Amino acid sequence: MSGPKALDAMSFEDALGELERIVATLEKGQAPLEESIALYERGTALKAHCEAKLKAAQARIEKIVVGADGAPATVPFDVE
Repeated sequence: MSGPKALDAMSFEDALGELERIVATLEKGQAPLEESIALYERGTALKAHCEAKLKAAQARIEKIVVGADGAPATVPFDVE
């Protein structure tokens, strides 16, 4: 595969790493305009992909609580 890796095949870590490289490239300000626009668009897609992966992971996290009757149960983990 010669182009950028398909987002749906990327792990969170891979997407975040590519996003960090894109940000570093854009911060240097030395890429031609068309390349900068393409990098920005890819970065936007990578950001959305990472956010979706984080949201999915958060939905899977549960915490164990002890109910009033003393029996353990699970509830969604609330980070806020």
